Amino acid sequence: MWKKIRILCLLLILLIVAVNAWRDQNQNWDKPVIVLLHPINADGQATTQQYIQQLSLSDLGAVQPYLQQMSTHYRGQPIQLYLNLGRELTQKPPKVPEQAKLLDIIWWSLKFRFYDWKQHQRSDGASAVTLYLNYYDPQLTHELKHSTALEKGRIGAVNLYASKKQNEQNQIVLVHELLHAFGASDKYDAATGQPLYPQGYAAPNQKPLFPQPKAELMAGHLPISAQQSKMPDRLDDTVLNQITALEIGWIK
Repeated sequence: MWKKIRILCLLLILLIVAVNAWRDQNQNWDKPVIVLLHPINADGQATTQQYIQQLSLSDLGAVQPYLQQMSTHYRGQPIQLYLNLGRELTQKPPKVPEQAKLLDIIWWSLKFRFYDWKQHQRSDGASAVTLYLNYYDPQLTHELKHSTALEKGRIGAVNLYASKKQNEQNQIVLVHELLHAFGASDKYDAATGQPLYPQGYAAPNQKPLFPQPKAELMAGHLPISAQQSKMPDRLDDTVLNQITALEIGWIK
């Protein structure tokens, strides 16, 4: 009898895992989507702390209208996406391993999910995605480490600058990682950082091809020639192409 109970418990756990995995990969865009944001003073600087204390959703004000505009283009109606600024955290999420082996990445993923589980023990309300915003003083950190997000688990660690002057760039990085959590893939060459053709182009059929009118958000750069590209200045300088829209479920 106890053996049957143990087997039943295992089957229930597997069912829950399977349902959660299916849900993570099949977002229902007809329902409201809540994105929870936790700011973190990642470098421990007083200047970073001052920025976080003054941080408000207005500093991320372009995110919601941008995603509503892009979703309307593909779905015919805007998604109901809302940002929720959660409490400041003192503990940073686990550091992403650099050039790690598969087992290292799996171990990091498990630690990240455990970290996320611990944070959710304190109620911040229900959310579809949780992003941990690691802020750094740009006067001390001149180049940020690569941000990351997991579709399975819908969590992400986003590295940003603690500066009002960087708010536009911060919003681009945040939306990029947010869409990773919904299944969007990177569309740039990992070795060079250059957008991949055609999936990393906003207008791959444009003639002449260069310069492109805008950057594809998941490519991260605006191609101006076959070998050159530049960072977009703001979200309005980017779009989501059909491939990205298909990956996140805006096109059936």
